[in-house]
Amino acid sequence: MAHRFIAGLLLLCVFILPASAAQKIQRVVTPAGIEVWLVQERKIPIIALEAAWRGGAVANPKGKEGLATLAMGLMDEGSGDDNRVVFHDKLDDNAVEMGFSAGRDTLSLSLRTLSEKRDIAFELLGQALTKPRFDPEPLEVSRRQMIVALERSDSNPNALSGRTWSAAAFPDHPYGRPTDGTRESLPALTRQDVADFVSQRLARDNLVISVVGDIDAAGVATLVDKAFAGLPAKSAPLSVPDVVPVAQAAPIVVQRDIPQSVVVFGGPGLMRLDPDYYAAYVLNYVIGGGGFASRLMEEVREKRGLAYGVYTYLQPMDHAALHLGGVSTRNDGVAESLRIVRAELARLREKGVTAAELANAKSYITGSFPLQLSTNARIAGILTSVQIQRLGIDYLDKYTSYIDAVTLDQVNRVAKRLLDPDHMLTVVVGKPVGLGG
Repeated sequence: MAHRFIAGLLLLCVFILPASAAQKIQRVVTPAGIEVWLVQERKIPIIALEAAWRGGAVANPKGKEGLATLAMGLMDEGSGDDNRVVFHDKLDDNAVEMGFSAGRDTLSLSLRTLSEKRDIAFELLGQALTKPRFDPEPLEVSRRQMIVALERSDSNPNALSGRTWSAAAFPDHPYGRPTDGTRESLPALTRQDVADFVSQRLARDNLVISVVGDIDAAGVATLVDKAFAGLPAKSAPLSVPDVVPVAQAAPIVVQRDIPQSVVVFGGPGLMRLDPDYYAAYVLNYVIGGGGFASRLMEEVREKRGLAYGVYTYLQPMDHAALHLGGVSTRNDGVAESLRIVRAELARLREKGVTAAELANAKSYITGSFPLQLSTNARIAGILTSVQIQRLGIDYLDKYTSYIDAVTLDQVNRVAKRLLDPDHMLTVVVGKPVGLGG
């Protein structure tokens, strides 16, 4: 009943939380010296916290792929004197939602609680952070689940294409290793591996926190220290080299007996703090990020009916930047789809976008931005991402001005820099006609 109640309140937030609330950001520094970005929102009695630690699966030692994912999945599986069952009962009884996850560059935490339950919520969070148990039973259950998921991914062409692309693009680099582990690595991971990883990565010096909801600065400072002050002051040193994805002229074909092939293609992108990033973002909307408004959708789907959809996106990471895309099409349409993609990228690089395309892209991007700020949780998540990417506390106020400032000359200059159909890596999973493999 408690979870249904909090879920109902979260749904209500979608309709009544003003987007302008996200711009009233307070920088709070707790007595323990932990910085928190706070947006106080009194209309709904809910508090949402999003936190992240720099250094995710890239911190997995070679041969221990999947360690970050396994470790974070165990953080709420019992702590202190409470085994898994007791701990989850306390969360359920108090309508507290808590979750941990691991990405390539960050480890993440989400917390949702009713305002009236905030003390017990942050007490349980602190217990999970500083006294995780890593009991044998949940560890083995999580390990088996990861192995089963890995086996299933071999029959999932979308998962297989992405994994194959990363491995080929980043050989001998952490970005090329599967974040969810391998058949060899997962069985070998130990409780000590998990405990060591958590003690080395979950610290205060690599931590960012955002809180949105029914709480003031004094309350946030007290509760954040209650939960996080017990973490180590310093994380273990982590050195990851910057890298550029490998290019390859011939597509990599992973044969699978399926009627429709899945294609992933891409090459170097732009880092998030690159001065040209916003121009590249607008350009990508025109190429394949704008759905039915994009060039590739028009050429591949609308004119030729080769695929239901085709897309591109920018993926800036901490140590590499990518411009990726994908298309799913029948096996005898793969070669033609790839030919069109390359031709359209070459045409955009040579001739650029039109003034009308630029205006439409900027209008959509700025107009849709407030929709991302529709709930406490979404705002907290965005603020945490802003902190991780070091974009500045005034980023939300300035975002539309960054997009509005993009000019046609800038976009077309960036097109020559970003788009290179001859410097791409392509992976096809299926039985494509005319590509070999």
